[in-house]
Amino acid sequence: MTVKCIQGEYPSVHMDSVDRFHGNQLVYVGWDHHTSICTANAYPLPPDMPFGALTEAVLPSVLAPHPDFAHIDWSKVEWLLDGQTFTPDMAKSLKDNGVGHKSLIRFKTPGLNGYQGTGN
Repeated sequence: MTVKCIQGEYPSVHMDSVDRFHGNQLVYVGWDHHTSICTANAYPLPPDMPFGALTEAVLPSVLAPHPDFAHIDWSKVEWLLDGQTFTPDMAKSLKDNGVGHKSLIRFKTPGLNGYQGTGN
């Protein structure tokens, strides 16, 4: 829809710009074939945080209650970053792995297809 402002430029203020997150950036993470977690979760994370901390500290704090979580073999996880297949370096930072503000990370866990194979 076109907007016409009668007093000059229409003010455009982005409330989710990176400068509003106190040094952090928003990172969305979704676990494919686990629809009981219905959408990617948003996390405000420091860009210099090692990618490994995402799997060791951040994701367990939210996803650990799912029965499949304890069975994840992180060495076999298939990763997507902003729609592209990638292999993260767990020792390098999010930034060094190409994760930016409002990036979407999706991961698939081969052999784990939700609660009792239901996709949930």
